[in-house]
Amino acid sequence: MERFVAYPRTLCFIRNGDDVLLLKGAAGKRLYANLYNGVGGHVERDEDVLASLRREVREETGLEIADPVLRAVIVADEGNGPGVLIFVYIATAASRLVRSSSEGELVWVPLARVLDYDLVPDLRQLLPLLFCGPADTLLYGHYAAGRYDIHAS
Repeated sequence: MERFVAYPRTLCFIRNGDDVLLLKGAAGKRLYANLYNGVGGHVERDEDVLASLRREVREETGLEIADPVLRAVIVADEGNGPGVLIFVYIATAASRLVRSSSEGELVWVPLARVLDYDLVPDLRQLLPLLFCGPADTLLYGHYAAGRYDIHAS
């Protein structure tokens, strides 16, 4: 059996008070155009996952985050070729002042209304577990062929 190869990526949901910051993907994006997601991206060869998280948040929002907590590890099998290994964090930001990037539009959303938005499909299952489940529980997920399986440790 051939070994599974996956690219590491980070994903962060940033809180400020009762709101969470979402990124509406730019219309020209290859994946998730016009859909809402957290912020994040690729882990570069010369950095660890936490350094990548902080860099991606700065690049996409201009924010400095505090208290990032790893809440989920997700394996996404994209079928052909390498998959993606996603490290999902929750963090806080003292400021709401964000700077947009070419990635898309940043929007502060009341956590109570987050499921009203056009989200990246797996977030409908993931976000309630991230924000309503026990804060010390690590979630594990596997995404393949449009199926999203997420469970707690």
